[in-house]
Order: sequence, then C-alpha cells, then structure tokens
Amino acid sequence: MSSAESQQEQLSQSDPSPSPNSCSSFELLDMDAGSLYEPVSPHWFYCKIIDSKETWIPFNSEDSQKLEEAYGSGKNCDGRVVPTDGGRYDVHLGERMRYAVYWDELASEVRRCTWFYKGDKDNKYVPYSESFSQVLEETYMLAVTLDEWKKKLESPNREIIILHNPKLMVHYQPVAGSDEWGSTPTEQGRPRTVKRGVENISVDIHCGEPLQIDHLVFVVHGIGPACDLRFRSIVQCVNDFRSVSLNLLQTHFKKAQENQQIGRVEFLPVNWHSPLHSTGVDVDLQRITLPSINRLRHFTNDTILDVFFYNSPTYCQTIVDTVASEMNRIYTLFLQRNPDFKGGVSIAGHSLGSLILFDILTNQKDSLGDMDNEKDAPNIVMDQGDTLTLEEDLKKLQLSEFFSVFEKEKVDKEALFDPVAYRIEPMVVPGVEFEPMLIPHHKGRKRMHLELREGLTRMSMDLKNNLLGSLRMAWKSFTRAPYPALQASETTEETEAECESSPEKLSDVNTEETSVAVKEEVPPINVGMLNGGQRIDYVLQEKPIESFNEYLFALQSHLCYWESEDTVLLVLKEIYQTQGIFLDQPLQ
Repeated sequence: MSSAESQQEQLSQSDPSPSPNSCSSFELLDMDAGSLYEPVSPHWFYCKIIDSKETWIPFNSEDSQKLEEAYGSGKNCDGRVVPTDGGRYDVHLGERMRYAVYWDELASEVRRCTWFYKGDKDNKYVPYSESFSQVLEETYMLAVTLDEWKKKLESPNREIIILHNPKLMVHYQPVAGSDEWGSTPTEQGRPRTVKRGVENISVDIHCGEPLQIDHLVFVVHGIGPACDLRFRSIVQCVNDFRSVSLNLLQTHFKKAQENQQIGRVEFLPVNWHSPLHSTGVDVDLQRITLPSINRLRHFTNDTILDVFFYNSPTYCQTIVDTVASEMNRIYTLFLQRNPDFKGGVSIAGHSLGSLILFDILTNQKDSLGDMDNEKDAPNIVMDQGDTLTLEEDLKKLQLSEFFSVFEKEKVDKEALFDPVAYRIEPMVVPGVEFEPMLIPHHKGRKRMHLELREGLTRMSMDLKNNLLGSLRMAWKSFTRAPYPALQASETTEETEAECESSPEKLSDVNTEETSVAVKEEVPPINVGMLNGGQRIDYVLQEKPIESFNEYLFALQSHLCYWESEDTVLLVLKEIYQTQGIFLDQPLQ
C-alpha cells in the first residue's frame, strides 16, 4: 500500500461519523467555512549542534524571504546558491545545506518549516520534515474546510498526531518495546505540543543586517582553541562581537542610520591555532605527555604551549605566516563577494593575537599606503630574514627619541611584547604620570557601583568636615563663662568671630571639593604620532561583582571582551569618527 493510500485510510478511519455541526458532503458545504482556511506562512531554519544536541535556529526575516523567493521562483533548486548571514554563509537550496564561506565549519541542514512540535523537557520547538509538514497541512486544510476534527495521522516514525481543533493539536510517542498488541498510542505517555506556523511558537527572529559594509575588521585570537570561559571557538566569539555591534549601531548611531550615512562593520575571525596543530606537532606532544592528570596536561598542550611555540623560531614563523596568509586569503575572497566595498581595513588581536599582529605590522616590507589600487588586497608578508631591533622598531613608529628611556629601564623587545595586557603610554610619554582612559559605559556615565564609591568618598569627606566643625562648636559651648551678663556679649563676639572665620571654612571645603573635581577631570594628553596623537591605553570599568575580589575574576576579565558593549562601542566609535560620524550623544 502506498503512503498516500495509507494516509487516506487513516483519515477515513479517524472519525467515521460526521460532526453535528458539519455537512455530510462537499455539495452541501457552506462556502464561508472554506474561506476560514489560509495557507501557512513558511519560515526557513538551519540546524546547529549545540552541546551535542540538535538545535534549530531561524534565519533572519530577510534571509528567510530570500530563500522563499528562490524556492518559489519556479526554477530548478539544484545548483541555486543563496548568500545569507551578511554573506558569511551560502545556502545550497537543492541540497538544503548551509556552508560557511570564510572559515572551516561543519555544514548545517536547512529546512523550510511550517509545522513544529515540543515536548515538556524541550527548550525549543523542533520543525517537522518538509514532506510530513505538507501532509499535516493538507490534513489541517480538510479539517478546517469540512469542519471535521479529531484527525489522526501517523508519522514516518510511527508516532501519532491528533488534530483535535485549531488550538489543540498533540503528538504521541510510542513507548519503547511496545508492539501492535499493546496499548494504543493515544494512551501512552504525555503528549507533545504541536503548533502550525512560526508565528505561533516562541522564537526570536531578527530583522537582518544592513547590506552596506563600511569597514572590515580581522580578529586574531590568542592561545588555545577556546576564546572564553565557555570554551567557545573564535568563530562563535566573533559572532557575538558582531551581534553586539549591530545592536549598538541601532541605539547609538541611530541618526546616521536613518540618514543612510552608515551601514555596518564586518568582523571576520582569523584562526591560526588549527593550522598550527595540524602540522603533526600534536602527535609529537602526545608521545612525550605523561598519562597522569590527563585532562590538565591535554589543556596545557592545547593552550599554554602556544606561548612557547611562538617563542621558538620555527613555530613562530609558522604562526605568523599562517595569520598573514589567512588575512590575505579572506580579504581576497571578501572583495570577490563584495565588489563595491570601498571601506578601510583594521586588525584586532586578543591576547597573544595582538603580539602576532604587532610583529607582522612592524616587519612589513612595503607600506600599505603605497598601493595604487584601493581594491588590491593588502599583501601582508613577514620578513623571513633578521627581525628588527627595538631601536629600529621605534624608528619606524617615529618614536626614536624614546629609545634611551627603554634602554635605561632595560626594556627589550622580549619584555615589551608580553601577551598579557600592559600599558604603552608611560613608555611613550615617560615624563607624565596619568591613568589609562576609562572606557565609558555604553549607557553613559560610570557604572553605578563606581559612582556610589566616589559618592561615598565625597560624603565621608563632607561628614568629616562637618563633624570637626560640630565638635569645635561643642567644645566652645562647654568652655563658655556661665555669667548671664557676659554670656550675651560673648555669644555676640563668638558669633561675629564665627562669621568672620566661616568664609575660611567654606573656602577650605570648597577647595577640597574642587580638588576632587580636578582629580576627575583628565586634561588632554598628547601621546605623539603612534595613534595620531590620541590616547592608546584604555581600561574597562570593573563590574560590581568583580570589585569584591580582583584575583578571583582575573581570568574572566581577560576573556570578557567578546560580549562587552563597552568594548564594542569603543571600536565602533574609533572607526566611524575617522569618517566624520559620531555618537548620537557623547558618553561621559
């Protein structure tokens, strides 16, 4: 028996007697009942493996519409490729697969979704297959048209779906080990919830990304394959960084977006860890690694040893060559897919990645500013010969006059290029002491606990001054003469004396308050030509929980940048101000 015949048999056996409110034949059908049916609106999803479990994620509304238009164009879907996610992924429509463009990633299944189910223990709805969703939709159409419900269907996995009414549709799973002589599926277990249409399930669907790309940023990771405390890859972390930037553009550059002055900034990850560890070095490491505390030793081999690799002449050159070639490859591919791109290119490094990028930039053979064609890929190369000395590096940065300071303090290249964050400005401007720039909170002002701490400091100073004044007044009242005749005159004299001395007291208090205010106001500081005269050292504001124990949160603070709105906003502000575009409201 064919699937269509068995399906029709299921429908005929589901409810042999017509409903009291239904018609017995199509000829007696009220045409108004047929008008109640409206075709379901499909939405496209793709499947990702998260924590060893399949999770279906919706495409943004623009990408889903593009996929649906390509699907309904009437042309053969085989060979049709639809760019999605800002051009970072391609969907091969005929294969129903999604492929990454710029990096290596397992392909994801793509599905045109109309019907969904969810169990009690499931966090998200799961779409049915396209073929079975079509069967569900046809059954639903008949039920609405004929006003005949309690329709039963059997899925390809022999699971039972019952359409009681438009608001109540359930999915029963067979009990493991049961046979045809066991209880009926409708009596087994707690049913799953069935929903029709993506508008009836709880899922976040984003609008999409601006088509215009104003700037390209390459992001190079640090040691190890994991970039945060959740052990996520550089691709996942940069995805978060990009998502935060899109949200901040809508909130802090709203006027520029409304005037179509800006589009977005594209952030692309550069992975060097995988190519390094695919050279066979892991096999050699495994042979010399002791079997005890296996997980810790494996973690050390995967992460900390990257620092030692970079300090070795052989592997250092391998890492640098990998980063340089990856950036050139990605940039060439980016221009092919975005031929109208006219923006600039920046590079950002995290941890050891910043050291790698510094070495690449200071060893360029040709200046990138001398390119004849703006669209030519920046040919990034690392000099294979002798590396430059610290004096030569400073000369290239137009900071030769500070070499004597470095030499006096016994700061060589090895000490200067530590992969953990250190300040640069005190070495550039050694004669001036000043704090690094505190990155403003993305909502303006300082974090509440920092303002509270400063407010309490001011309050304690005010209380101290007032308490001293009160004690002074009390002491004078105790030492006064008790004679009534003299009391009035002494009181008058003391009052006059206090009035005379009060301006001094007020001036003292005002002086202290002014000094506090002066401490808060940071005068403009010129740090030479290294960053166009602008500040170089920035520091994030600590979160309230981090203020309790700075050692406890030291590692977290080193890995918190990927989802930090403050960090992303600083990057966007620095990029767009070179184009004459500024924040809607300057942050204080």
